[in-house]
Amino acid sequence: MAREYKDILVEHRDHVARITINRPKSYNAFTGDTLNELTLAFEDAGADPTIGVVVLTGAGDKAFCAGGDVGWEAKGGKERTLLEPYMLHVTISRCPKPVIARVNGYAIGGGNHLAYYCDFTIASENSVFGQNGPRVGSVPASPLPSYLSKIVGHKRAREMWMLCRRYTAQQAMDMGLVNAVVPADQLDAEVDRWCDELLSASPTVLRVIKAAFVAEFEYIFGHNDSHRRQMVAPEFWSTEQKEGTSAFAEKRKPNFRRFLKPR
Repeated sequence: MAREYKDILVEHRDHVARITINRPKSYNAFTGDTLNELTLAFEDAGADPTIGVVVLTGAGDKAFCAGGDVGWEAKGGKERTLLEPYMLHVTISRCPKPVIARVNGYAIGGGNHLAYYCDFTIASENSVFGQNGPRVGSVPASPLPSYLSKIVGHKRAREMWMLCRRYTAQQAMDMGLVNAVVPADQLDAEVDRWCDELLSASPTVLRVIKAAFVAEFEYIFGHNDSHRRQMVAPEFWSTEQKEGTSAFAEKRKPNFRRFLKPR
């Protein structure tokens, strides 16, 4: 019996599992419930013997995913989620099927690293990539920045994570973050073409190749979230994090300098 979901849409057809974050009014930003549903959907797709490829995308034409829902975070959602590991990212990486991120619009913060944890990223020309954590006081789980350094190199990864700049789809492709960029009206056809190519290959060999790539990151996965847990003081959530989310909601620039000790 198929699962029922609140925040996502799932379709298994023609040997492809299509998983869609269905929160377009909030630019497909996720809550803890969304992450849990996505994890279950990926686990089901990975275990389904009829599925050869998984496609992750966002509903509508404005965003793939804008990261964590700020309203949910402001109510303490992210703080409560600290008690759980970031299983979704590990699940995507370890899914035995190739995973394609179909990006149309914004892939920011959590949306960006959801995309780069996928095996392939196909983007429309109007897509925008970037991180947001330091701007809004959102602390990443330890493996997320490290994983990006393996994809685009340390200098670019540090630039993206620490400066929170925005990158066009073409810029993202030039740095190795994206595999292909096409006009928006050709995005589905391009994703289908990649699916067809993957489905024409031996599923067992693809599974072994993917496992070999994942093995390189086992050290990162093994340490999971230890750095964040050790370095983030309890008062962070009522000070820096609150300033970040409040500033975002009030559409002002956050004042993080006040959290630096005076000379």
